[in-house]
Amino acid sequence: MIYTVLGGLGIFFYGMRGMSDAMQAYAGNTIRTIINSLTTHRVLAVLVGLGITTIVQSSSITTVMVVGLVNAGLMQLKQAVGVIFGANIGTTITGWIISIKVGKYGLLLIGAGIFPMLFAKSEKLKQLAKVIFSVGLIFFGLKIMSGAFKPLRTMPEFLDMISYFSAQNYSSYLASILVGCLLTLVVQSSSAMLGITIALASSGVIHFHTAAALVLGENIGTTITALLASVGGNIHAKRASRAHAFFNVLGVLCILTIFPYFVEFIEWLVPGNSNFINESGDKPNIAIHIATGHTIFNVTATILFLPFINHLVRFIQRITPETREQEQYHLVMLGDLSQMAPSAALLQAQTEIQKMSNIVTRMFATTREYINSPEHSSELEAKIRNYEHITDNIQKEVTLFVCQIMERALTTEQSNEAQAVVRLADELESIADYLMLTAILKKRCAKETPIADWAKTDYLNLFDQVDSFYTKVIVGMSDPVGHDQVIYDRMTKELYLLTEDSRSRYVERAAEGNYDPLSTLTFSDMVVALRKVRSHVHNMSQAITRNS
Repeated sequence: MIYTVLGGLGIFFYGMRGMSDAMQAYAGNTIRTIINSLTTHRVLAVLVGLGITTIVQSSSITTVMVVGLVNAGLMQLKQAVGVIFGANIGTTITGWIISIKVGKYGLLLIGAGIFPMLFAKSEKLKQLAKVIFSVGLIFFGLKIMSGAFKPLRTMPEFLDMISYFSAQNYSSYLASILVGCLLTLVVQSSSAMLGITIALASSGVIHFHTAAALVLGENIGTTITALLASVGGNIHAKRASRAHAFFNVLGVLCILTIFPYFVEFIEWLVPGNSNFINESGDKPNIAIHIATGHTIFNVTATILFLPFINHLVRFIQRITPETREQEQYHLVMLGDLSQMAPSAALLQAQTEIQKMSNIVTRMFATTREYINSPEHSSELEAKIRNYEHITDNIQKEVTLFVCQIMERALTTEQSNEAQAVVRLADELESIADYLMLTAILKKRCAKETPIADWAKTDYLNLFDQVDSFYTKVIVGMSDPVGHDQVIYDRMTKELYLLTEDSRSRYVERAAEGNYDPLSTLTFSDMVVALRKVRSHVHNMSQAITRNS
């Protein structure tokens, strides 16, 4: 029996994972479009959470995604709480899918999905076929598990063990909730635990009230995933995960106070006795009862708490106060990246690129101030070195992050976007390196023969034009509509000629004996460094163009 249960569970898990991956790939950037539609309107945020969870078929993936987006600054706490409310409703769809008569359709869907999945030329058709194939695996896995659980109905040892959970009293309800929570924590998927619960109930092993209590516990257990994901996040990510946990725990406690009436209401609402046993010993009605109870619980909790979302946010902010820790400029990997939707993960990576570009913008300003200062400034030099160190860290972490994303099944558009992110991170890091080199060369000049005033003015004018070129490209990165590669190509050629003219003028004056050779060489290297910056900015524009 153990082998059969494990085999059925493995097929079921593989089907769940395959369906989630295929739905995300089929949807493409729909998740990002849904996220971008977010406003401060609480009802819309709930609908966004519902939509995302319908696509990814996992509230855990949605909540981990929300924690990541809050951590990246792409979502406010109030929006995140609304999305989490919607995710709780969205995950109930899985229960309705599972509650279909699994024995009838499992192998049929596997057969219907496998051939187009293997032989179809259209990528969209392949992913749709994979969804069908995966749903078939879910049904088939549940059928195997349900069959394997049947001997437990006549096993005295097992019946004695679960007799405590089968009793209709509050201590048994609490025990069932605790077991559901712990098992979901182990499995890391409330949808998977819901499937196991339905399999046990459909086999006649447990009663409806026990299954309903297990489902309540599973709603608490699923919050652990986001809590663990937020451990390495900032204060906003911690608040989002705690809001999820608080909402689910409070909802379960409210239902627990009226649990017997809740069970009676579901029995009254859904046709057929939930504990009716047919000739083969199965309970054909109980799956629909479980799915209905799961849906009513989450919808009711959302309706009750949605008007008080502002109070919930303030409470979470009070129990999770701000800390005065120095901001760390690095990408926080939230949870298992394989569990994140690729489009949302890429959105987080793009946010880090935006952070990186802002740091380089500040580095331009600080480097200019340092070059223009008549004397060496240790404070400005330290600031430039710190910026360069930060860009190094972000570049390494973004590259690692995106390379792991690229191991997933991506659409062509997502693959191009991932490559563009890696290229942009590399170019930004190179720009920071050359700005750092410029500062080092200026320091060398200060120790030797200072740069002539006319040369400094000439150099700063050139520096400002390169900075302006960089700013224009960065604006184009945020607004692809205004991105014009023809203009960038013309600008980079003009800047190349300007750098050559500047260097030639200085060398000509040096040839007249006005400057020593070492000072001339140092200034020439400063101009070359600026020319390299121009080149990397142009490379950035090309990467943006290819991805637009």
